[in-house]
Amino acid sequence: MANNDQSGADMSHGDSRFQPNADAVYNRIGEESVLINMKTNQIYELNQTGARFWELLCAGHDRSEIQQLMLQEFDVAEDDLNREIEAMLISLKDKGLILDNRG
Repeated sequence: MANNDQSGADMSHGDSRFQPNADAVYNRIGEESVLINMKTNQIYELNQTGARFWELLCAGHDRSEIQQLMLQEFDVAEDDLNREIEAMLISLKDKGLILDNRG
């Protein structure tokens, strides 16, 4: 799930904490991962990195921790991953799937 819309606020702060919205339901069946917004009945298919991002977010990791863990797990350049995480956070927030817990 990648979204190149950069209209949202910059979410690149290392200590940024987000949490899944209670209306968001995640389901993995084999290699397929979907995220469902129960409020809108929208279904979003997640690729492998998107699914891992969601799992780490649900485990309570902050943005910086998620990025470091994903750098260890995936063969990706840090700048590319940073952009993808930023786009993912903006997309999830815009779709009402996560809540921003920054003070």
